[in-house]
Amino acid sequence: MRREVASDSALVKDYINGNELALEFLIKRHQQRLYSFIYSKLQNRDTTEDIFQDTFIKVIRTLKRGSYNEEGKFLPWVMRIAHNLIIDYFRKNNRMPSFSSPTDDFDIFSVISDNVPNVESKIIKEQILNDVKELIEELPDEQKEVLKMRMYNDMSFNEISENTGVSINTALGRMRYALINLRKIVEQNNIILVN
Repeated sequence: MRREVASDSALVKDYINGNELALEFLIKRHQQRLYSFIYSKLQNRDTTEDIFQDTFIKVIRTLKRGSYNEEGKFLPWVMRIAHNLIIDYFRKNNRMPSFSSPTDDFDIFSVISDNVPNVESKIIKEQILNDVKELIEELPDEQKEVLKMRMYNDMSFNEISENTGVSINTALGRMRYALINLRKIVEQNNIILVN
């Protein structure tokens, strides 16, 4: 008789309900993939081990607090935790500067440009692009439209004006408000964009 393989979400529930073995199964199920992911970013076994351990410490704390709500998305959630810990590691080791103060002239897209393609910059760029895309979705439709045309379609304000049927000044205003609102969202959520 074949034993049924428990899903990640079933194992998470079991662990939350006091079955310590459930977490062991989860770790064993995903350790190779997670370890490989971390190692691919760090290229150092000792640091990879540390981040791997820290990831599961964070997972355990979150589950014990009852703050886990990634129903059916356990592995992507764990990978995201590892991803953030890797970025923290690079930051702590001064291998990348963080955005200094909110009073500096802030251009959310300037943090995406990077001339040196290496492991650190790739992972950071990927993270920032994802974060920025999520933030853009929170903007009012008119601002979102102008911002996407300008930043992703590389359209001039003249082209944006023609495509949206508004004046160039209105298009410029919407872009300005989009950037102001993005900055507010970044500050309210304590999101750190790094370059």
